[in-house]
Amino acid sequence: MNNTSVSQRSAQNGSLPFWKNQHTRRVIGDVVSHIFLAIMAVIWLLPIVWVVLESFNKNTAPYQETFFPREYTLDNYIQLFTERDVMNFPRMFMNTLIVAIFVCLISLFFVLAVAFCMSRLRFRGRRTFMNIALILGMFPSIMAVIAIYFILKAFGLTSGALVLVALIVVYSAGSGAGFYVMKGYMDTIPKSLDEAAYLDGCTTWQVFTMIIIPICKPMIVYQAIVGFLAPWLDFVMAKVIARTQDNFTVALGLWQMLQKEYINQWYARFAAGAVCVSIPIAILFIIMQRYYEESMSGSVKG
Repeated sequence: MNNTSVSQRSAQNGSLPFWKNQHTRRVIGDVVSHIFLAIMAVIWLLPIVWVVLESFNKNTAPYQETFFPREYTLDNYIQLFTERDVMNFPRMFMNTLIVAIFVCLISLFFVLAVAFCMSRLRFRGRRTFMNIALILGMFPSIMAVIAIYFILKAFGLTSGALVLVALIVVYSAGSGAGFYVMKGYMDTIPKSLDEAAYLDGCTTWQVFTMIIIPICKPMIVYQAIVGFLAPWLDFVMAKVIARTQDNFTVALGLWQMLQKEYINQWYARFAAGAVCVSIPIAILFIIMQRYYEESMSGSVKG
């Protein structure tokens, strides 16, 4: 009894060891967690800060005595868009933007159409098609690069301005096979909505455009981002298809800047190009995030 009363008085007086005090342990856990997150944030942000600062570096050489630049200038950005004799970066940027926009729109329509057919319609061969698409998705797309190139070459799409058409076709052609995520979202939509629309005289196309698509806005935003980023960031397929600088994408242009014959003059401009490439991605995410939140609240209200 005496020992129990002593321990109770000790607990009331707050004289317990810190490892037995729940409040103290929670505070220590919070401090450790915040320190860990702060360290991870610094590690994550440091390369981004370095690239941004390097893009303003007056010294264009890749090897320097200090980690951060000592002198800063805007010449790297100016020369990147004005000096087009060696590398025409504005044209590369525009090529990539055109391909990315068309691929985003085409792949979005393909994925929505295929996902709607797999989710809302029932027909012979549906399950077989889904299994085949699932199996093919397990193989990396790089396995088919050579075959795709020779097919495009047979159609005469590997030279001139048709290279951009070839890139759009390649990036868009297989997008319909990635319908599983969109289909999973459509499966959560009650089919009673479809049935009510059919009873009111709606066609399948009207159900697709007037009911399913408005509810699927969150996934449409996700698919639009994926469809845009795929050609914007891809290097392998663009390297195989695009053979001349007139048809280069920004990924190939940045890679070319790091070659030994260009790196001493173009290293800082490479950092400037990397910053310019990231700007459309950041804008896309900022715009889509707003629509994503609005669509989520709208779908919940509906």
